[in-house]
Amino acid sequence: MEQIPQCRGLGSSATVRLGVLFGLNRLCGDPLDRLSLFRLCAELEGHPDNAAPASFGGFTVVQSSAATSSLLHGRRPACAIAQRFDVGSRLCFVLLIPDLEIETARARRILPSKIWRVAAVENCANACALTAAFASRDYEKMRGTFSDNLHQPFRAKLIQFLPRVITAAERAGALGAFLSGSGSTIAAITLEGPKKIAAAMVRAATVPARAIITHADNRGAQVLPTCPRLSVIHR
Repeated sequence: MEQIPQCRGLGSSATVRLGVLFGLNRLCGDPLDRLSLFRLCAELEGHPDNAAPASFGGFTVVQSSAATSSLLHGRRPACAIAQRFDVGSRLCFVLLIPDLEIETARARRILPSKIWRVAAVENCANACALTAAFASRDYEKMRGTFSDNLHQPFRAKLIQFLPRVITAAERAGALGAFLSGSGSTIAAITLEGPKKIAAAMVRAATVPARAIITHADNRGAQVLPTCPRLSVIHR
């Protein structure tokens, strides 16, 4: 958990909540299965977006069956895992993590209440294309599907170097790049040359930033054994 910086759009809150739930569950003798723990985490988060991949690993598609009513009436959404796919090890994720914190609440307030229908249709088409690419592992089909009309154009006001970093990543060979969550992390996906892409993204940022190259974790949350305490002999 300590490796995930806060206020960077990397799901740190879901990670902490899920870690606490898994720890308490183990201390109580594992009465809850993974699906139950996921649903508890999603309820605490208020949405399943980060809870699902953290719980199950890989690429997840989650339907929130009561999302609309929860927004209107303040109720928590009822969550159900729809699909999960393993992510191939040849796919690399390059994360540019700027020295800039973005509070989720602030990033949400900047979003408009309405968008154009054409913009929504384009986003739906891109989401379907990305899902198909992950499901089929035909990752090359991701190119050209990362453009967004729902949040990136508006949150670029908080992260003014966002368009420049995305362009730099794609010119360096990335399949695509995008704002991770509410930011400020900018993520790129590639099949080759991750170090070149990382260097290009760092150069394009106008604030101090570091880049991390990583792969998807297909295992999901795990309870790890603790190291045995060493006995200390005082002389």
